[in-house]
Amino acid sequence: MSTTPSRKELSHQRILEAAAAALRRAGPAGVGVAEVMREAGLTHGGFYAHFASREALIAEALIYAGHSSSERLGARAEAKVGKGQSGFRALVESYLGDGHLAAVEQGCPVAALASELPRQSGVVHEAGLSRIHGLIDRVRRSLPEGDADAAGVVTAQMVGSLQLARALGDNAEGRALLKRSRQELLSRYEPQEAQHIR
Repeated sequence: MSTTPSRKELSHQRILEAAAAALRRAGPAGVGVAEVMREAGLTHGGFYAHFASREALIAEALIYAGHSSSERLGARAEAKVGKGQSGFRALVESYLGDGHLAAVEQGCPVAALASELPRQSGVVHEAGLSRIHGLIDRVRRSLPEGDADAAGVVTAQMVGSLQLARALGDNAEGRALLKRSRQELLSRYEPQEAQHIR
């Protein structure tokens, strides 16, 4: 059995990458079929060989963006755990790190799109809810035992802090807000014996 992707699969991947970047950068309204296909190096006419509708593209791009950002976040957090950090500290420092502030087009789609989701319908809304629940679950698994009920609140603070820091900009003010939010979360939820707040 061949594991080499087909030409159609490679094209589909390029379309998803272009759509995911556009989605993070400009929200659902900023995902134009013609622009995405052009950015993927394909003709507009080939779109319907891959997706039934623009909404189907946006939903799949949202899922793709969530998985790719989750993998990057997981890799950063695992590296920190490998250096002795708790899972919670590693997650907080990775999600609220300066690198995530700057990486809008590769970053968390929940932070990029949370305010847009209530205005979406059908498959796009469901894809967004799936990503939100996935992030809450990741936070829940990282929290010290006994604090799992706080997962939604911690997730909201992480997402909101990243959104506000991005609004302030990738500058000293935005980075300071992230640092303070990291400190607040770690002082509240990190076991006392593990606290070494930076």
